[in-house]
Amino acid sequence: MITQTLALLLDTYREFNSKRLFWISLAISGLIVAGLAALGVTKTGVTVLVWEIDLPFMDVMDLTPERFYKLLFTRFGVGFWLSWLGAILALVSTAGMIPDFIASGAVELTLSKPVSRTRLFLTKYACGLLFVALQVSVFTVASFLVIGIRGGVWEPGLFLAVPLVVVFFSYLFAICVLLGLLTRSTIASLLLTLLCWLFFFCLNAADVIVIQGREMNLIRQEMTAARIERMEKSTAEVIRRGREEPGEPDAPPTAEEIDRANPRLPEARATLERARTQQPRWETASRVIVTVKTAFPKTSETIQLIDRWVIEAAKLEKLPGEEPDAGAFQFGSPMSPQEQRQLQSRIDDRLRGRTVWWVLGTSLGFEALVLGLACLVFVRRDF
Repeated sequence: MITQTLALLLDTYREFNSKRLFWISLAISGLIVAGLAALGVTKTGVTVLVWEIDLPFMDVMDLTPERFYKLLFTRFGVGFWLSWLGAILALVSTAGMIPDFIASGAVELTLSKPVSRTRLFLTKYACGLLFVALQVSVFTVASFLVIGIRGGVWEPGLFLAVPLVVVFFSYLFAICVLLGLLTRSTIASLLLTLLCWLFFFCLNAADVIVIQGREMNLIRQEMTAARIERMEKSTAEVIRRGREEPGEPDAPPTAEEIDRANPRLPEARATLERARTQQPRWETASRVIVTVKTAFPKTSETIQLIDRWVIEAAKLEKLPGEEPDAGAFQFGSPMSPQEQRQLQSRIDDRLRGRTVWWVLGTSLGFEALVLGLACLVFVRRDF
């Protein structure tokens, strides 16, 4: 069994090696790490090899070399290269593995050997993930060395990015494998997989927008209710002071008197009532989107787990002003800086409140379903 698996692994290696794209992707990863190593940080700016560039905002950021290189790894290396461009290149590298295997006649020769179709298919799938894991590992090891040598700190927590990136890629690769079996076309399976990824991204964007709208509406209600209370107290005090008859100042003003004295109060109450009326709609929309998302892979949430866990393991702190702009999708009137900070804090709490089981467990469940369907198609197909 081990000999057969090693033979399949060797065949897959020869296939990747013949296309050269795998090595091109590794070379790009090496160039990116070399580019990161060429950068440096000073108190007044950054350095690129022997050139120094002064940046006016560096005085307030207080970036140490350790923090600078860790941020380069998490923000650019993981957040941009591994999670986006690297994943696309990995899909391009592996998308043709199954279509070429079943279309070139190699499948008949392989099936003639004493190996079950299920094990053959799952081994091919695992080989695709293995080569992606190799790419991620090479990039992470190189980044680990750069941070250790240039930043002066050795941070093993960076290696958490390896399994998480592979899991993230496995969602897409399972879809690509199934589509490759159904279409027998590398281009079709790749494009359809990218469309599925775009759908997952849009679903996550809609989720974030709805969460933002819901929390923003709650903040509006809280702030408006507090403002109404302050206005009622101040207006009532003005009314009591303005009364001329002795003995009457102790009698509390009626609601009608307060409204007549302050015309802004009815408008504020109407605003509060509208916000309370809209809240159930936001709650319903949020439940619907979360229910739909539960059935699909959480690509964006898995990427955020990479960001969260690597940052915590590497003991990183966010830079001032690095948090996402809470006003990017504002509904209604503009928010004050205090409201924006409160909104962003609530959004972060909501997203971080989602358990790892929900993010990874349901995503891996979807992957297992898709992979099982692909395996069934492969086993039952007459080649």
